[in-house]
Amino acid sequence: MKNDLITRVLGALIFLLGGLTLADQLLLWFPALVPHITLTRVIGSAIGAVLGFIISPAISIRPLRRLRHTLQQVPIQTLISGIVGLFLGLALGALIAYPLSLLPPPLGQFLPFMGALLAGYLGIMVATMRTDLVHALRERFGGKIQPEHVESAHPTNRAILLDTSVIIDGRIADICATGFIQGELLVPLFVLNELQHIADSADTLRRNRGRRGLEILRHLQEDSPVPVRITDEDDETVKEVDDKLISLARRLSAHILTNDYNLNRVAELQGVSVLNVNELANSVKTVLLPGESFSISVIQAGKEMDQGVGYLDDGTMVVVEDGRDYIGQTVEVTVSKVLQTAAGRMIFARPDYA
Repeated sequence: MKNDLITRVLGALIFLLGGLTLADQLLLWFPALVPHITLTRVIGSAIGAVLGFIISPAISIRPLRRLRHTLQQVPIQTLISGIVGLFLGLALGALIAYPLSLLPPPLGQFLPFMGALLAGYLGIMVATMRTDLVHALRERFGGKIQPEHVESAHPTNRAILLDTSVIIDGRIADICATGFIQGELLVPLFVLNELQHIADSADTLRRNRGRRGLEILRHLQEDSPVPVRITDEDDETVKEVDDKLISLARRLSAHILTNDYNLNRVAELQGVSVLNVNELANSVKTVLLPGESFSISVIQAGKEMDQGVGYLDDGTMVVVEDGRDYIGQTVEVTVSKVLQTAAGRMIFARPDYA
């Protein structure tokens, strides 16, 4: 807010001077205004100041914010390639500027400038579309390609695409730290855009979830032993993020890592391999068989009469029959049955009476 006000004030001052200059020019064009020279200058300055105060953020701060937002989303490899292409294009533009300047006026006056702009633009386009050219130049002059940009760094492992829900969930960071995941984690640019959109939401809960996802992603890039890369691969023929993920996974022959049940099922129906964090969590929970005994802290009442509910360390719900009287206590119980549901494993047990 403070920067916006400062920009408006500076814009008002600059446009005030512009309005004053324009008023003086009008006096030269229309001599009839000379008797009203003071009024003309005041009106011109006032119009310029008001106009500058209104439109200054729209022509300064907001374009810069959009530019910063775009640069944050562009993969670093693409950004480096674009910068290299720009310099190469401008070098080519400088070579052709001199012969163009020898052309008769007015061609010789503006064609060198237009040629430099065109060469710079072509340099950026060629370098960003053909990043292998930049790789070849870096190798030619002794540079080394970073391992995360080499497709053959993990030749035997398929890439893994992360969706928005699994990034926000956060458990992927702990899973990566254990070393169980092999291969390269890919975060599509459209997933990053969705995270940014959630983080900018007016709803506090959504905004916090989005910011958590961005923080988890930063942690993965900095500390994860598994390489993490932002990719600008996309499928412009589909609009939904889940559909884009499935299409991209099929094109790259990659896995999708998610905890979204619906995405899991849709992807499997289309022949895409899915790694579901919730299924992994359920599969590594403590296995208890009917007849086994263990201790449980009963913390609340169950849905049915006389039931108590407790939880194991891994989050598994334990329903204690006739356990309502033991709320707030730790009791020895014996497993009576185990149910596997879509939400996870549920254990039913009875207290061991003395």
